[in-house]
Amino acid sequence: MVKLPEGVDINNLIDDLRIFSWEAADILLQYSQILKKSDNKTNILKNHNEKDPVTIADLEVNDLILNRMHCKYENVGWKYLSEENVKGEFDYSDISSDWVWVLDPLDGTKDFIQGTGNYAMHFALNYKKKPLLGVVLIPERDELWISNGMNVWCERRDNLNPKLNSFPNKSLFEMTLVTSKNHSNPTLKYLIDKVSFKSVVTMGSIGCKIASIIRGESDIYISLSLPNKSSPKDWDLAAPEIILKTAGGAVTNLENEELCYEKPNFEQGGIIIASNNKMMQSKLCFQIKEIIKKYNIYPFVS
Repeated sequence: MVKLPEGVDINNLIDDLRIFSWEAADILLQYSQILKKSDNKTNILKNHNEKDPVTIADLEVNDLILNRMHCKYENVGWKYLSEENVKGEFDYSDISSDWVWVLDPLDGTKDFIQGTGNYAMHFALNYKKKPLLGVVLIPERDELWISNGMNVWCERRDNLNPKLNSFPNKSLFEMTLVTSKNHSNPTLKYLIDKVSFKSVVTMGSIGCKIASIIRGESDIYISLSLPNKSSPKDWDLAAPEIILKTAGGAVTNLENEELCYEKPNFEQGGIIIASNNKMMQSKLCFQIKEIIKKYNIYPFVS
């Protein structure tokens, strides 16, 4: 049983996360429909940064989740780390607690704007800088992935919940890679080419990618961040990590080490590998590292 702060019941907390998440889904779907029907998408944008756009939907979901949590759990000593609060003019610096909620109200904003449907909401509870439980909401698929720290399942509002797949032992070269649609770089593309995966699919949102791994549609995801360039942040990975790990997968760096959260810049740089089988993770990391060294793909690997 997952131990939570005094006075917090795990079942009641999961019920609340379910309610708040479906409320967030309604907001995201509403703005998604507006975007699909509108010729002027700038009405939804709150900034004009093409590399890192923010929409009204981001901010409304951010406010919804944080307000709901503050009202329901105002006397619990946990803190909140939100992507939109970090970007905005808000006080996000006080996360000095063993318990920190990590929120990305809209992961895959570019895909949201483009109308691909590959966007998600991430919300995870970290304990001592490690994800303990969380949710990944994918509104366009009517999917709410929930981990209570011990089990993971997917819920739909139509109550037809998809079954989780068992993960077969595949070699690296038999795997289907899921990779970023809008956040790639030539170094990662070169690595993908040299690995020679069975197939490669692209989509936005790390939450969507991780869900595709759990569904069995793909097997592995690789994030490769170049020095002094943008990297995934805590809110991109915390909820997807606990969802995948509880399902039997793994999320580590190239050295097969667990990720550490709440660093000063909230960045998760370097090379991160998420796979569907924790028993194979060490071998996969080693194989990828050897390919990188052989072709001198990423010169910072020792």
